[in-house]
Amino acid sequence: MKITAIKTAVCNAEMRNWVFVRVETDQPGLFGWGEATLEWKTRGVVGAVQDLEPLLIGRDPRDIEQAVRVMVKHSFWRLGVIGNTAISGIEMALWDIWGKELNVPVWRLLGGKTRDKIKVYTHLGFGDMTSVYESMEHSKVVERGLEVIENGYRALKVVFIPYTHFTASPKQQDHVGGMMQKLREAVGDDIEIMIDFHGRPASTSAALQYIHALAPARPLFVEEPIQPGDALGMKQVMDKSPVPIATGERLVDRREFDDLFRLRAINIAQPDLCHVGGFTEARKIAAMADTAGVGIAPHNPLGPLAGVAALHFDIATPNFVIQEEMSGAVPWYHDVVNGPIRRVDGYWQVPDRPGLGVEVDEKEIAKHPFKQEVMHAGHAMLDDGTVVDW
Repeated sequence: MKITAIKTAVCNAEMRNWVFVRVETDQPGLFGWGEATLEWKTRGVVGAVQDLEPLLIGRDPRDIEQAVRVMVKHSFWRLGVIGNTAISGIEMALWDIWGKELNVPVWRLLGGKTRDKIKVYTHLGFGDMTSVYESMEHSKVVERGLEVIENGYRALKVVFIPYTHFTASPKQQDHVGGMMQKLREAVGDDIEIMIDFHGRPASTSAALQYIHALAPARPLFVEEPIQPGDALGMKQVMDKSPVPIATGERLVDRREFDDLFRLRAINIAQPDLCHVGGFTEARKIAAMADTAGVGIAPHNPLGPLAGVAALHFDIATPNFVIQEEMSGAVPWYHDVVNGPIRRVDGYWQVPDRPGLGVEVDEKEIAKHPFKQEVMHAGHAMLDDGTVVDW
């Protein structure tokens, strides 16, 4: 069996452009699908897939580890997030091909089942960008939180940390603590709540002030309390935090996770299968995390193929904790990809279709061509004009 072509299809889903990757083979009717979505870098990723294609033409798609090594090592330049995202989409498609050929689901090839169902969570407002990133009023947070619960979820994530520089004012701290307490009172103690800091605090001290304000309402974890890349800073936060610490969505390979694991600087790692290189690299990151006593909660606010890939990964990953998903991102979400995801009482069920188990409607994709995503320039700015992390 040989790879004959690698193609991309871009589908605009309002908040982001989904990038789907199709790997074709010389076996009639046998091809695989993956996802390589990267916000605000759509054209770069599509170009990277095109640049990587010649490295794989004529190779056996079942030699997945070798294919990844070729793409990483023969590209010469360190690929970064754009290149690794392109590799991720291609790599997922190779697993899809192998599973289809053997007539087994991908999770079987990853080592088999380690659990009977997958706990998931979503965001306030589902796919609405304003609801996700600009939920700063008590009443709206409570209203949207209850809507998530009414839709059958047992866990949710919120982003209501103010745009912050190196210090957090008493007013900001009280606002964050009050928002969390109101939300906890509304949804009750049976619902898990996570708070995404989005790396907004520019100092560990500001991050810790917010964490202590949140702690009485017992969040499952706080995410990305400071910007990525500062393992020593994260260790400082971890050592002083009464709440579990999670990070990793902006790290792109196991080397970038290594310092966090060696320093025991986090409780939860959040690799994104669409950004770290697909299943191959994500499995290595999960194994490193397990050795360090760290759980895995994969990042995934992306498209339907990314969700299916996460489902297969979670089934076979022993130190899995909870899965992010955003299946309500657009009303036609399930028209583009007919997949095996089925949610019951806040849990995804284990699928049995071969490969990833998806059918992609390319005609439906064509109805939603590329559009420039909304940029956040001007939003993350303090009253005095200081630009901060959004």
